[in-house]
Amino acid sequence: MQAEDINQAVYKQIEKNWDNIAKPLDGLGRFEKLIARIGAIHGTTEIDIEKKAVIVMCADNGIVEEGVSQSGQETTTLIVRCLGKGQTSVGKMAAFVGADVIPVDVGVSSDEAFPGVQNRKITHGTGNFAKSPSMTEEQTLEAIQIGIEMVAQCKKEGYRLLATGEVGIGNTTTSAAMAAALTGCKVSEAAGRGAGLDDRGLERKRQVIQDALHHYELKKEEPLRILCTVGGLDIAGLTGVFLGGMLCHIPIVADGVISLVAALTAERLVPGTKAYMIASHRSKEPAAEILTKELGLSPVIDAGLALGEGTGAVMMLSLLDIARTLYQSETTFQTMELAPYERFSETEESR
Repeated sequence: MQAEDINQAVYKQIEKNWDNIAKPLDGLGRFEKLIARIGAIHGTTEIDIEKKAVIVMCADNGIVEEGVSQSGQETTTLIVRCLGKGQTSVGKMAAFVGADVIPVDVGVSSDEAFPGVQNRKITHGTGNFAKSPSMTEEQTLEAIQIGIEMVAQCKKEGYRLLATGEVGIGNTTTSAAMAAALTGCKVSEAAGRGAGLDDRGLERKRQVIQDALHHYELKKEEPLRILCTVGGLDIAGLTGVFLGGMLCHIPIVADGVISLVAALTAERLVPGTKAYMIASHRSKEPAAEILTKELGLSPVIDAGLALGEGTGAVMMLSLLDIARTLYQSETTFQTMELAPYERFSETEESR
């Protein structure tokens, strides 16, 4: 399967529209291209991203048994409980920018019912990939399907722009393992300190990943097997969100390294899906740089963010809103009675 291309005619028309706004040519830099891509995904030059949300996939990871995180699985439960009440960082930030938060429990270890969180639990956390694959193929595909369904439901409800987030202790280990397997990079290049491991903890984390990759002999061209073997239910769910964005023609703003691993998995499963993705920020986790290069995406925010939950993507939503406001304004060269700038070819400019 190949992803359908975005509407190139709309993209080019939006570029022309930008040139008629009273500003220097390409004055908003990459934001002009991003707004054009959003319009091309929607298939219209009228940019409407008023209704937006962040989908937060929540799940536990069995690999925490190996001492790869400062926190235990009980922390996931505490965060998800607060997430449903809008009390976490992403809830407060999303409220400020006018975005809804849609938390989804796809695999939290607790039996607790979380008010405000959609219960799509597949299993109570994944397996420990140091001992056995994280998930069965059936569980993985179910999580992907849930992600696709979440986007389809959002489209029915009128959402025009979605962002990705996650909650799950241990998921910087699963994402680093997947990044190394998907790209072929060294484990030392993919695995960082996560939520604050010391040197000994970081070495332990890298060794656990290295041993697993050696044991399972994962190949770059096996994205689904990589996801099943060393991934997590949150990453699988987010993979579905990115695929859903492509299927439903809704732009998906990716958060940090966990989201980017899911994004690359979606692109490997259905080539061309990356055209529907927007990278938000340059994560502190080392694998993020490798993943964005692999996807050909350029994160806009470079502020050393490492908060998670989808917070970096929510910050990007606000910036896109600002750019869209200028694009939709009546501040043209004609209304300001100014002569427009002329766009020359590179050959003409060099003369």
